[in-house]
Amino acid sequence: MTAAASPTPAEEPAAAAPGGSSSLRTRLTGRVRGEREAGAAPAAGSPSTDGGSQGPDTASGQDGTTSPAAPRTDPDDAGAEPSAPARHPGEAAPAAPVTHPAPIQPVRPAKPVAPRPVVRPVEAPDEVAGAPCPSCGTPNPPDRRFCRRCATALNPSAKPEPLPWWRTVWPFRRRVRASSGRAVRLLVILAVVVALCAGALLLLPAGRALFEDTRDKLGKAKPITPVDTKASAQSPRHPAKNTTDGITNSYWGAPAPGASVTYTFRKPFRMVDLIITNGPSKDPEEYHGQARALQIDLEVTTQNGEQQHKQLTLSDKPGPQTFTTGISDVTTVRLVLRSPVGLTSGRQLALAEVEFFQRS
Repeated sequence: MTAAASPTPAEEPAAAAPGGSSSLRTRLTGRVRGEREAGAAPAAGSPSTDGGSQGPDTASGQDGTTSPAAPRTDPDDAGAEPSAPARHPGEAAPAAPVTHPAPIQPVRPAKPVAPRPVVRPVEAPDEVAGAPCPSCGTPNPPDRRFCRRCATALNPSAKPEPLPWWRTVWPFRRRVRASSGRAVRLLVILAVVVALCAGALLLLPAGRALFEDTRDKLGKAKPITPVDTKASAQSPRHPAKNTTDGITNSYWGAPAPGASVTYTFRKPFRMVDLIITNGPSKDPEEYHGQARALQIDLEVTTQNGEQQHKQLTLSDKPGPQTFTTGISDVTTVRLVLRSPVGLTSGRQLALAEVEFFQRS
């Protein structure tokens, strides 16, 4: 007969807590696990759930031997975590598990959003007296054309005032309103047209002369030789033909002032320039050997029989002197000698060379 094992000193069992509270407390603090580890098994002979009496660590078999008791499951602790194994007296309690906090994840910064403006309608004072707006009903003063709150036209059927006549004259395609001076505008336009036509007729010769002068300056002048030369008076040894022979040391000799020479050309031309070499020669030593004319009257006859007169003033010095004429349709040219200088007995008025140039 085997003696029953002496029961182990029993310790007060820890009261079972509900499953949800035990689990939460275990996760947060670990106190339940420590209490269960420190608690003792039920004492021998204590009433069990099914009414039997057994020791804490042994169970009685059929042959009377004792065996370690199988673990017992309490239906009230079904939701709780399994208890920790019992520890012997004097054994140190195991260390509580260390719970690490969850790592902090990076967070994308939020985008700044501007606050939406708040539209606050302007409250119209009630003391304003006038016609109400047909759209919002706000009273408006009588002199307003648009509503002071919603900008609706207060009198859309009213016709605009007529424009003054001077505002309808230019531009011509401006829309004409009733009673805006249509007749006055037509009279002004007619007067402008008549003035332009009269100006064109009066300025046509000046415009034509300006055009021809521009062509003269842009073009290149070339010499032209007359086909006939006649003088009113000349000396036998110095005829008028010497003025067109191209030699500057031969001259036309006239006995007295007032003598003239006439040059005739084959066809009409525009005479651009006229070059005159005064005196008997362009050589300074021979220049003062004869008398000279300081003024020459130029008479030009055009193709239609019209005559033009110019007075040329010469310098009392040797060499060619150029005069710009700019006369069109020239057929004949007549030169009359005036204002003699150095005319004494045995001397005569000398004219060395006369050159004509036409527009190319």
